[in-house]
Amino acid sequence: MFLAVARHRSFRRAADELGCTPSAISHGLRALEERLQIRLLNRTTRSVALTEAGQRLHDRIEPAFRDINDALDDLNIYRDQPVGSLRLNAAHLATQMVLLPLALRFMQQHPQVTLEIIADNALVDMVSEGFDAGVRFGEVIAQDMIAVPIGPRQRSAVVAAPEFLARHFTPSAPEELRTLPCLQLRFASGRLYDWEFERGGIEFQVAVQGSLILGDQGHILQAALAGMGVAYLFEMQVEQHLAASRLVRVLEDWCPYYPGFHLYYPSRRQMPATLRAFVDFVRGERTVST
Repeated sequence: MFLAVARHRSFRRAADELGCTPSAISHGLRALEERLQIRLLNRTTRSVALTEAGQRLHDRIEPAFRDINDALDDLNIYRDQPVGSLRLNAAHLATQMVLLPLALRFMQQHPQVTLEIIADNALVDMVSEGFDAGVRFGEVIAQDMIAVPIGPRQRSAVVAAPEFLARHFTPSAPEELRTLPCLQLRFASGRLYDWEFERGGIEFQVAVQGSLILGDQGHILQAALAGMGVAYLFEMQVEQHLAASRLVRVLEDWCPYYPGFHLYYPSRRQMPATLRAFVDFVRGERTVST
């Protein structure tokens, strides 16, 4: 219980992980502190934080519990199928486009695995947050992580609704986007995304303008379909809407390809059997698709 609260900084999220109630967590931690005769947590109505003693205890026992979990996970070699939990963190777009379809097929082959996917556009500390792996674009993954390509290459697509272009004009060069209402994307970090273009080996960015700013590309797609502006999305997101003429593609010759999403995880002495099975599954799927 103590390690779960320390990991999540929340009694509620710790209770969700352990399958009990927040009050049970609270009573358990209070009993631990009384037995040790020292305060481990500072609690307020809004936050939970480790005391200096609590941090020291956490740093000493967390590696030992990890070794225990690894030892229990080693028992999977005596089973035909891996058993246990697998926690993945991925951006919303990655979850929708590549991770969830793969995960559903994986679960059909490994029904004894409990898989949890948390969709979150913010980059998280995977180890401290208790995740086994994550899915992000390759360029944002830290150098000390092991990364495996998941899904195909992605290509950007600049699109707008036909009625929007009829009210304004169809741009013939990226610079003309500065005079059109564009649907802007704000990252979780607070930074606005500058649209990326490439032609003839020359790469450049355009800082677009627009009165609607959103933090999720799925919402941007909805706004584009409603005729609210020009959108910068990915081909896989819009291909059905293009085929049905609900959207029109512009500046196609300027849209670059990206390496695509990667499954990434920390280098560990012993990889959990559930994660090993999922990595092998992802690699196998990629081999079949290529």
